[in-house]
Amino acid sequence: MKEQEDIKNKFTRTQKALTLKPSLGHGSGISKTRIINGLSCESREGDWVFKTDMPSQVGGTDSASSPGALGRAALGSCLAIGYMFWASKYEVAIDQLEVEIEADYDDGGLFDTSNSPPGYLEVRYLVRIKSSASIEDLERVLNQGDKHSPYLDVFSRAQSCIRHVEYLK
Repeated sequence: MKEQEDIKNKFTRTQKALTLKPSLGHGSGISKTRIINGLSCESREGDWVFKTDMPSQVGGTDSASSPGALGRAALGSCLAIGYMFWASKYEVAIDQLEVEIEADYDDGGLFDTSNSPPGYLEVRYLVRIKSSASIEDLERVLNQGDKHSPYLDVFSRAQSCIRHVEYLK
């Protein structure tokens, strides 16, 4: 597949550059989110704009996806992209790939009505993959994808989160 050959070439070039100069891989991502109206938000990062809202039963207007939907989509897309990176690097042809994210939660944590954490209680992901490659080759691709997935890491490992505040008048 032409796409996978292009991915492999760029992946390999990036790996080589980062091996020679690791500082090329260091950076910070900055998103800015503001309330538009009620619970409706607009988030910007570079040229990209994302909208979020909450369901009407909790005070939103259902005008956009919830933050939870975007978080699950971030994990699913990060895994899918990572699998394609490694499949391309290892020259394992993938005909079809889908990642389904399922997350359990208790909104009592959000609304202070239970002792549950406000985040997920458990996250499961199902990978559907169609390929003529061997199961061993596919497992190698999936294992490397999981091992190097930024968002699987974010979901799996506690992160340091530091709040700063600017009070505006």
